Amino acid sequence: MDELRLFIADDDRDDREMFIEGLAKFPYDHFISQFGNGVELMKSLKSDSPLPDAIFLDLYMPLLNGFDCLTDIRNIPEFSEIGIIIFSTINDQNVIDLLKNNGANQYIQKPASYTDLKTLLFKSLNYVLDTKTDPSIKNQFIILS
Repeated sequence: MDELRLFIADDDRDDREMFIEGLAKFPYDHFISQFGNGVELMKSLKSDSPLPDAIFLDLYMPLLNGFDCLTDIRNIPEFSEIGIIIFSTINDQNVIDLLKNNGANQYIQKPASYTDLKTLLFKSLNYVLDTKTDPSIKNQFIILS
């Protein structure tokens, strides 16, 4: 299997580091790029760099928030195959429905423990891997909490 390319956009450095540490235990090769805000994320997506397989996207960031990033990404046809995994502390079904309707593939409610985070990340990345072998499931919206 090829290496998974992952982007993580979150203004909280500690959250990014915890995600990266949790992903280090993932049993597949992966490469992670991290961004502290949506502007940096969008700039990287629009560069000549290879596109990621998935983006872990926080909703509340400075300069360009996750809602706007999601909309911008889904409005660019070249980015249609990128899996977008929203992660946030929000537990509001109206917000989750909005994210689903705007093209997110997954929603992860940020857990309280590192162990729970690793479990959710493994489930999330297994879904990303499954979509590479069975693209028909890509349009499913998954909520992990």
